[in-house]
Amino acid sequence: MNIKLSNGKVIPMEMHKVRIVQSTNLAPVTRRLQAIEEAGYNTFLLRTRDVFLDMLTDSGTNAMSDNQLAAMMVSDDAYAGSESFYKLAGAVKEILGFDYTIPVHQGRAAEHLLAKVFVEPGDVVLMNYHFTTTKAHFELAGATVLEIYTNEAMNTQSAHPFRGNLDLHKFEDAIQEYGANKIPFIRMEATTNLVGGQPFSLDNLREVKRMAQAHNIPLLFDGSLISENAFFIKQREKEYADKSIREIIKEMMSLVDILYLSARKSTSVRGGMIATNNKGYYDRILAWLPVYEGFATYGGMSTKEIEAMAVGLREMTDVNVAGISPEFIQYFVERLIENGVPAVTPPGGLACHVDAKRFLPHIPQGQYPAGALAAAIFIVSGVRSMERGTISMDRDSNGNEVYADLELARLAIPRRVYTLSHIEYTIDRLTWLFNHCHLVKGLRFVEEPKVLRFFFGKLAPLDNWGTDLANAFEADFGSNC
Repeated sequence: MNIKLSNGKVIPMEMHKVRIVQSTNLAPVTRRLQAIEEAGYNTFLLRTRDVFLDMLTDSGTNAMSDNQLAAMMVSDDAYAGSESFYKLAGAVKEILGFDYTIPVHQGRAAEHLLAKVFVEPGDVVLMNYHFTTTKAHFELAGATVLEIYTNEAMNTQSAHPFRGNLDLHKFEDAIQEYGANKIPFIRMEATTNLVGGQPFSLDNLREVKRMAQAHNIPLLFDGSLISENAFFIKQREKEYADKSIREIIKEMMSLVDILYLSARKSTSVRGGMIATNNKGYYDRILAWLPVYEGFATYGGMSTKEIEAMAVGLREMTDVNVAGISPEFIQYFVERLIENGVPAVTPPGGLACHVDAKRFLPHIPQGQYPAGALAAAIFIVSGVRSMERGTISMDRDSNGNEVYADLELARLAIPRRVYTLSHIEYTIDRLTWLFNHCHLVKGLRFVEEPKVLRFFFGKLAPLDNWGTDLANAFEADFGSNC
């Protein structure tokens, strides 16, 4: 909840209290430099002992509620027929409106099953924008991924409230070019991760459904951040201002043929699921579940997590839960912009995104500016962010670099984990870094996996700039900071 102070300043107020704490450690800058060097300038390969604030992702890093933790203690550990599953199925029916639920161990497991069942070689999968693992699964199945985002989507200095919208004209053009029979489904991602956690409107979703239905194309919905997208609809789509988050989610789901999600985000649980009202789709997917995941009533998840997910589905419809990350992100972005730091606007769900092309305009894309920025942020702050740029793309079949549409450093805000003082600290260090951005130079690969290289690839800094940056920081703040 945003609260206005007596001085006129608006701050996000945490509508929860902290009852269990975990200690953190802020290593000195010399150790942070050594740690990023050991990690090959890849923040994924840092050890958490060296990380002060972990803003790599919100996936599986959110704080669960007391009710979720309590629910885990009464789970039914049966291999088959677990009563915990039926609690989850009941919550899915109540909150999302689906009759059939398939648990999986996380979102990419759902993507694997959907690719296995629905995607054939030569197919074209349409979406408002890809996610890394989604694209990999569909391409491995032989499909081409076609992103039909709007022209506003790539504008990182936008005031458009729904940059995650799908372009309806491009949708129609794709149907005419490829034929509806070559399009296994159209995928909408809420919120759109790689363009800055940007939402789509319910009006856009409704029009996508209308066009898809006219051509018998199923609508697939990635609901990993469904409650945040619903929060933005409530905030930004006038006709839904008086609707509850639960009502908005239910209306969104009434348009969807298949929902899948990573429960690690909106429901704050390490798991995932697929849900549908189509018995034929359910049967086709379920047939492969025991091969790749597990039995129908646990699907690769712990029954403790299944219990917690059932609670989390209901809790995510609380406006103070759905809105906690978006409001922190809004504060984060607005304060950075006040300081001249080029953050992506409008503020989205998931994370504060910093535009590396504008932050480091002297670094060409072939030298990975977003990766360099993420490494530099860690050196000066101990905050672990994530590269979302060209490193997150894989080379084409000829070994050529595929440049990303955007070069972003993503600072995720896990739900109910960090306080406003943590955000203020990060803003201060990012501002200092922006004022010393000339010290940051590019990166080059020294170890490069062929698929999803951003996870395990190792890089080296051009001209040893990490040492120069650390020395400048130490001169300003001292060796213990």
